[in-house]
Amino acid sequence: MRIIVMGTPDFAVPTLEALINAGHEVVCAYTQPPRPGGRRGKELTPSPVQRAAEAHGVAVRHPASLRDAVAQADFAALAADVAVVAAYGLILPQAVLDAPRHGCLNVHGSLLPRWRGAAPIQRAILAGDAETGVGIMRMERGLDTGPVLLEGRTPVGAKTTGELTDELAILGARLMVQVLADLPAYPEIPQPEAGVTYAHKIDKAEARLDFTAPGEQVERQVRAFNPAPGAFFAFEGERYKVLAAKVVDATGEPGTVLDEALTIACGSGALQPTVVQRAGRPAMSVTELLRGKPIPAGARLE
Repeated sequence: MRIIVMGTPDFAVPTLEALINAGHEVVCAYTQPPRPGGRRGKELTPSPVQRAAEAHGVAVRHPASLRDAVAQADFAALAADVAVVAAYGLILPQAVLDAPRHGCLNVHGSLLPRWRGAAPIQRAILAGDAETGVGIMRMERGLDTGPVLLEGRTPVGAKTTGELTDELAILGARLMVQVLADLPAYPEIPQPEAGVTYAHKIDKAEARLDFTAPGEQVERQVRAFNPAPGAFFAFEGERYKVLAAKVVDATGEPGTVLDEALTIACGSGALQPTVVQRAGRPAMSVTELLRGKPIPAGARLE
């Protein structure tokens, strides 16, 4: 098929590469414009999809919007059979949705209709979902409301957002190749009206660990915000990211350090960080942290 790929982060790269490897003609990659990055944020950094596309010799476009007539005409002029979308980051107007011969298909990181929206993987972890997955969905004007052609499932377990994102990206790429190999063989199944939830965009304020919550919920914060924005607590005016932790059976005033191993009391149970990171420093074990920066029993964390 003649395909336009629309995506921006690492999540979309396996889909782009899988389509190329399957022998499809990827005529263009649409992605978000380069963002400030590099040393002191002075260099423009292309998205992972742009870097991957250019490595494969695929043309790249990164319009700021697809709402104007010129951008829509340029998109239609590519005469694609289908557009494949994976975490692109722009809303697609109806003219764009209608332009490819077979419309636009999306790789969405949840089991729809649960977790429609911007942050399905983080929200699944935060909610304590036992299972999540990825679906190939026909795009409509509504927010992730379209029918699903194929989906794959995986247990959430103790995975972080980073680990689950990588897993679902590979699974989604495989499913998209499977669907496009025989598109008529996959009937479009409307999403049920019951069970709709919305995965609102993550606010950085959510990453502050809430020690008044049960320990299990606090540990889910740690996994949901790894790698970004990073769950954290504050002590003596400094932020400490918690990259990995476990729940232990201990009690105390929420937010209080209970021992010399940095066990922190929660609303019920306690959290014991195992990997932490101070600002501007590499990740380290709690033992390494406490060797250089003691946080004594009885300290109150915020």
